[in-house]
Amino acid sequence: MPRQIINPDSLVKPSGFAHGVRAGDFVFLGGQTAMDAEGRIVPGGIVEQFVQAFSNVLTTLEAAGGRPSDLVDATIYLVDVDDYQRNGREIGRLWREMAGTEYPAMAGIGVTRLWQPEALIEIQGVAHLAAEEE
Repeated sequence: MPRQIINPDSLVKPSGFAHGVRAGDFVFLGGQTAMDAEGRIVPGGIVEQFVQAFSNVLTTLEAAGGRPSDLVDATIYLVDVDDYQRNGREIGRLWREMAGTEYPAMAGIGVTRLWQPEALIEIQGVAHLAAEEE
């Protein structure tokens, strides 16, 4: 099965990783922190970082030919699970605004730190791009 590397121009240029890999009907979305196009973590707290990280995931998915409803799995790594839970209503509202309500299977995992020391969240996922029904 051929692989297609997905690295959208609007995201920071990757070094040693791919933002996404399409293999057949599946797109594997690499972990995205709240990194902007210049390679800096956006200012603010967990809500602002969620928006940027999830936007990066969705940008990669779109570049692969997908849409948010194609997500079948998402893993969210969190430096502070309690902070995420305190902001859960707002994060949930933003998820619905950005991706709708066709939720994928999900896991939230607490970690001691992420690659960038100032990062609070990292999101990775898997999407399945089904053939359009005729």
